[in-house]
Amino acid sequence: MSVSLSRIPSVDLLRGFVAVGRRMSITLAAGDLFLTQSAVSRQIHTLEAALGVKLFERGHRSIRFTAEGEQLFLAADAAMQTLQDALGALEDGLRRRPVTITASIGFVSLWLLPRLREFQSLHPDVEVRLSANNEVVDLRQDGLDIAIRYCAESAMPAGASRLFGETLFPVAHPSLGLTRLDSPALIEGVTLLEFEGEPSPWWQWSRWLESQGWAGVKPKGVLRFNLYDQVIHAAVAGQGIALGRGQLIAPMLADGRLVALSMPLPGPQSDKAHYLIQRDAEPSKQVRALIDWIRAEARLTDVAPA
Repeated sequence: MSVSLSRIPSVDLLRGFVAVGRRMSITLAAGDLFLTQSAVSRQIHTLEAALGVKLFERGHRSIRFTAEGEQLFLAADAAMQTLQDALGALEDGLRRRPVTITASIGFVSLWLLPRLREFQSLHPDVEVRLSANNEVVDLRQDGLDIAIRYCAESAMPAGASRLFGETLFPVAHPSLGLTRLDSPALIEGVTLLEFEGEPSPWWQWSRWLESQGWAGVKPKGVLRFNLYDQVIHAAVAGQGIALGRGQLIAPMLADGRLVALSMPLPGPQSDKAHYLIQRDAEPSKQVRALIDWIRAEARLTDVAPA
């Protein structure tokens, strides 16, 4: 017959017993368990006292099972090996589980993806899964490790850390032949690329024109987009003038795909920034590696080219 769970000796005692039984040596078992020899000896004596039987016969520098000890070892060793295998499978699963990050489509397309190859070269064992969307999410409920969100500091979620802000200015493809927007006449001859996915005033071309004293000036045309990466791709394709986020389009300015266009007066200034939110206060090694890398890259980004 079997006994109740309450009468089963502690796992620590059984682990010490199995370690000794596998090695038939208290000294070697102590090394396997990273314990002292005396600590393992106490575990064996405590287990024998709890069971009321001797488990080992001790000779001169040797030990061997008693009949009861051998009977218990066969069962305890099999159970311990099953537990070891199950825990090993769990650890392997955790090591292979992708690190999932959610961020806006524009952030993923323009900032994260162009840099992600470097992270993968540094951490080839970390698999990353991207969830590009602009929705409010529950990290724990949705199984997400990291979120990057865009908001004002006053609306920053609890526990979030600032990555970098944003500086906006007009940009265009060099094929348009522009370096400045310094007169209403220039505006009347170009197409403006309007981002409608964010209602803040610094995204509205009408507010930029007002800031120059050009209220009412009509451009040649307007193309409107609900996703910011579409605005930038249209600008790179030479389809018009966009309001560029300096921190997101720095590589395009550096390699000449876009040119920053100066204006006589400053335009509306953004009070928002990108923030990182992590699900767990003590994340896994893989999640921590991605968080640390993003923060390091963000420190390099937080200077706007203009």
